[in-house]
Parts: sequence; C-alpha cells; structure tokens
Amino acid sequence: MSASEASAATVKRPRRALAIVVGLVFVDLVGFGIIIPILPFYVRSFAVSDVAIGLLAASYSAMQFLFAPLLGRLSDERGRRPVLMLSFAGSAVAWVAFGLAGSLADSAGLIAGLALLFGARMVAGAMGGNLSAANAYAADVTPPERRAAALGIVGAAFSLGFIFGPAIGGFFASEPVVATAAAVFPGFVPATVFSLPSFAAAALSLLSCIGTAVFLPEPERTRTSARRTSLVGQFAEAFRDPDLRGLVVAFFVTSVAFSGVTVMFVPFVADVFGFDATAAALLLTYVGVLGALNQGVLVGRLSRRFTAPTLALSGGSVLVIAVATLPFTPHIGRLLPAVGGPGWLTGELLALLVALGALSVGFGLLNISLSTLVSLGASDETQGMAFGVTQGAGSLGRTVGPPVMAALYVIAIPGPFLVGAVLVLPVLAILVGFVLAERTNSSPVE
Repeated sequence: MSASEASAATVKRPRRALAIVVGLVFVDLVGFGIIIPILPFYVRSFAVSDVAIGLLAASYSAMQFLFAPLLGRLSDERGRRPVLMLSFAGSAVAWVAFGLAGSLADSAGLIAGLALLFGARMVAGAMGGNLSAANAYAADVTPPERRAAALGIVGAAFSLGFIFGPAIGGFFASEPVVATAAAVFPGFVPATVFSLPSFAAAALSLLSCIGTAVFLPEPERTRTSARRTSLVGQFAEAFRDPDLRGLVVAFFVTSVAFSGVTVMFVPFVADVFGFDATAAALLLTYVGVLGALNQGVLVGRLSRRFTAPTLALSGGSVLVIAVATLPFTPHIGRLLPAVGGPGWLTGELLALLVALGALSVGFGLLNISLSTLVSLGASDETQGMAFGVTQGAGSLGRTVGPPVMAALYVIAIPGPFLVGAVLVLPVLAILVGFVLAERTNSSPVE
C-alpha cells in the first residue's frame, strides 16, 4: 500500500467500504427514482393546477438547500454513519406519508391531503441532503489522487438509481400489482397506483438504513469540535475560503441551468418531436445509462491523465455546446444525409441522441470534477461541511431554475436551453482561474 493509500485507509478495507456506501446510495436513489413517473399524475389526482407540480419540486430542493449543509456539518461532528442512517430513516418515513396523502385527501379534505403531500416531500428533501455525507465518506476512504474516480462512482450510483427507479415505479403502479396488493393489504392501508410506489420507495430507504447500521464501518478521522454555525455562517465561511468561493458559485449557477433544462426537456421532445410519455422515458433512460457510464468509468480513466480543473473546464465547455445545440436538433437533423438502419432512426432523432450524449459527457465531467475540487480544497476535518454547502448551493439552484426556465419556455421554446448555456459561461471563467492557478503552482521556481 502506498503512503497516500495508507493515509486514506481510515477503515480496514477502504475499497469494500466505498463499495458498500455506493450500494446504499444506489438503493436509496432507486427509491427516489420510483416516485418520478407517478409524481405529476399524483398531483393532478388532487384536481389542482399543474403549477403545483413545479411547487412540489421546488419544495424538495428548497429543503435540501436548507438541510444539506446541516447534515454535512453533523457528519463532520458526529460521524458519517449516523447521519446516513438518519437520512435514510427519515426518507422512509417521508415516503410512507407521501403515499398516504391521497387517502387523507379523500377522508379529511383536499387541504389536509395537500398539506401531507407537501410536508412529506419537504421531509424527503431535507433527508435528501445525504449526498454530502456520502461524498465525504468517499473522500475519507480514498487517497486524493483517486477521489475523482471514487466520487464518479458515487455519481454513477445516482444515475443508475434514476435508470432502475422509474421502471420499478411503473411496475408497482401497474393494474395487476395494485389489484394484488388491494387483496392482500388490510383495509386501513391504501393500495393505489400512487401509494404502492411510495411504499416501495420507503422500503428501499429503510433497507439502506438497515444496511448502513449492519455493514458500513465509521471511518477513523479527526473530527471537528461541536461548534455551532448557522446556515448563513457556513456559507459565509465558504465564501471567505478562496478555494471554495468559486466552487459554491459554480454549483449554484450550474444547477440553475441544468435543472431548468432537465425540467423542460420532456415538454420539448413532446412539443417539437411529438414524443409521448413512453418515448420520453426511453430517452431519459438513454441519458441515465450514459450518465452511469460517464461518471462510473470515463471520469475515473480521464482523471488518471488529467487534473480536476482541466476536466471540469473541458466538461463545462462540452456542456455549453450541447445545451445550446439541443433546441436546434430538428433543424440539424434535416440537414443530415439519409440515415441507414431502422426506419425509426431519423436524422432528427440521430441529432437529438448525439446532443444528449454530449450533454451527458459534459455534465458528468463537470459535476464530478467540481466535487473533486471541493474535496481537495477542504481540510480532512471539514469535508462534510464543504460538501454540504456546495450541495446546498446546488439545491438552491434547483429551486430557482425550474420555474424560471418554465417561464422562458412559454415565451420561446429555445429560451431555457439558450439561457442555460449562457449561464454556464461564468462557470467556465471560474474554472479558467483554477487551471491558471494550478499551472502557476506547478511551474518550477527559477
């Protein structure tokens, strides 16, 4: 074992520990992904405006913004393992309540049902800040030169969760499964197309909690004192740190741009390409598979040859081009020569698939490299706080982005994509600064 590996080997078997935390995050994220296909329809079952869909998404991200720094700081003070257990257990409770909201609306009225729906979603958002603890754990058990690869694997677990989750959600929302559950469940437990996926998500979060308690060792490390710092104070500390200041801004701006583009992607392919929900789901699966490969394989291999600032700048540049190109893929596709192969593979679809592939590569490189820079810029004692603050900034961006981009889409379909590309440009400027600083520090002193 090299010296760097020995310094990072804070558990007896660091690779096994990393594999365990990745597996636990994957199981929990599958549960989160289960909810995705049912959420818009669940909201509409309350006979309210579609605006509630956006508000429900914003409520999740807003609570994640508030609680991610807190969970990150607690993981520094109390340990990664108990914070992960808390977040998984809290998610299980939230998803059970989420599944019961429809029945409460039937028995106690619309307001009570909506209150439980939003309350459960907000608790899930608060507990969803566990990414900061998971990333900090990965940093604890990984030497600095391998952190990009380790964080890429954690990111791949998230992507895989979004691949398998929606499919599992569709299974639990199917009529045969609902009918079977209705025949088995006691009368006081609702069995509907909305409650069953929610209960399945709760079961997976509970499984992650139990798995953390039984299998995940707590890393041995120097812990911070129990000094209490407010959310504003944590962000103030991050902005005073020259290594973190630009990264907090980069996470916020990137999340505003990317979350807005993500939310408006399904309406875009429906309105421009005429795709239905099934076709849109297949495209999302395609992007998810690419994301898992990019973050789990490509980032790790490239990180052995290139530094994190270089990868982040390259990824951000590809992301800008891909997002700006996306709304024009139908026009680009019509300029392409005839495409051989299956009849469904038109030039327009081929152009869309290429743009989505570039988008996935660009975002994967940028996102994981930014996380690597956060890890390298923070001390061993403040990894959780640093990840919590940057994740909180990302959550704030995901709160702001969707409603703003939706308004732009109403004005002009290309609006959210072009504005999203422009928003990433300041991030590129920040990353150029990191690259230049790295080259200056590595230059030999004459």
